[in-house]
Formats: sequence, structure tokens, C-alpha cells
Amino acid sequence: MTKPQSGRLIGASLGPGDPGLITRHVWELLQRTDAHWAYPVRRKDAESHALQIALRAGLTLPEAHSPLIFPMTHDADILAGYWLRAAETVLTRLHAGQDVLFLVEGDASTYSTFGHLARTVRALDESIVIETIPGVPSFNAVAARVAMPLADTDETVAIIPASYGITMIERLLNDFDTLVLLKVKPLLDDILDLLERRALSANAAFVEKAGTPQERIERDVLQLRGQKVNYLSLLLVRNPDRQRGEMIRGCRKKTSESTEETL
Repeated sequence: MTKPQSGRLIGASLGPGDPGLITRHVWELLQRTDAHWAYPVRRKDAESHALQIALRAGLTLPEAHSPLIFPMTHDADILAGYWLRAAETVLTRLHAGQDVLFLVEGDASTYSTFGHLARTVRALDESIVIETIPGVPSFNAVAARVAMPLADTDETVAIIPASYGITMIERLLNDFDTLVLLKVKPLLDDILDLLERRALSANAAFVEKAGTPQERIERDVLQLRGQKVNYLSLLLVRNPDRQRGEMIRGCRKKTSESTEETL
């Protein structure tokens, strides 16, 4: 008996929350009746944010589907065990010749659980074809939602999880025109203190659960001090002082060069 050709593992990016941001490519994939859906959850029986985006789009969860547990922990040994179990679950379907659509909130290439799953699957079977379908990242959706440009002309942008710490955040504020801080929940008050000290709070915007019915936008970010916020939250910070400083330094450099040419 001929062994069936292995299915493909496909990272299906859904955007951050608004079903209207699902790309046409992913929408067409989700219409298939022969593909298996897999999606991340933080613990058994927990709600999947990625799955909810698809359901809000009017799609129906297939009878055969696989919630894959990716727990909220930084313990590498614990995570490795869950990644392995998720990969083995997916491989069962792939080896049977079925394509697996892994539903991803935001973009599958940007701080996504799909990367962990794909690497583990490839380590177990390097012959598996893995495809990534791009989507709208949360920070692009948020920038549009609050009418705050991420970058203009030759400006620079840094995108980091807030867990890098206050020292790193302050350093990046000096080096970049726009700073995108993801997963701000654990350090929110410390970040707000920094923004207040640097007089940057008026140039910041906070968005929680972007594009969902529970979306929350706060432009007066200092009002968030002491509040509990959702894990799916971020801060956009613009640094106009850096922009003015770069312009001044650029003008001085041109003046200096012109003077030297005259001499």
C-alpha cells in the first residue's frame, strides 16, 4: 500500500482581532473542508484568541480540530515539552496526508507560537512542507486605529516585548523615533513612570485587545497607572525630541560641510 503524501503545515495569520483584517489568502484556506484546524490555547479548555477571530468572521469550527497548549511560562524545559506534544499531534495529521492550518493571531512571523511549532515539527520530520501566510501585525493595526504613524520619511522604529526591561526601553527611546512595546502588562506602571519623567506620555497610546469587541484605547496613558490590563496590550510611543535633535544635528553637519567647502 502506497504511503500518502504528507500534508503541509500552514501558519494562517488572522490579524490581531478584527475579522475584516483576515487576508483573502487565509480566508480561502479556511473555506476548505479537507484541512485540519489547530490553534493555540494557554491551558486546557481555555479560550483561543486566534480561534475567536475566525469564529467572529462567521466561520464554523470543523468537527475535527486540535487545541494545542502553549503555556504562559519562560521555563525552557516546560515549554519544550509542550512544543513537542503539539508537534506530535500535528504530525499525526500531516503523516496521514492532511494539511494542517495553524490559526495565528496577528502575523505568524512576528512573536508567534507558530515559529516554535514549525521548528519542532521540522526537527521531527524535515520532509514536512511548512508555509507561512503573512497577516496584519497588532502594531500596524493599532497605529492605524489611533492615527499615529509608525514612521515617516527616514524615521526609525523599534519593536520589542516590554519584558526587556526599563533600562532597555529608555535606551531605545534615545535611539528610535517610534517605540512599540508589546506585552506591557507586567511592567506597565514602571513604563508609565518613565514616560512621565521623559515628558512623553502625551505622545503615547495604549491599546488592549485591538480589533475585538473588548478593544480598549487610552490616549491619556497615565490614567492606566495601578490598573490591571490584558496580556494582549501594547503601547506606541513617539519621541519628538529625538526627531528635533536629529534635524538639528543634520543641519549643523550640512552647515559644517558647506563651510569646509568654502574654505
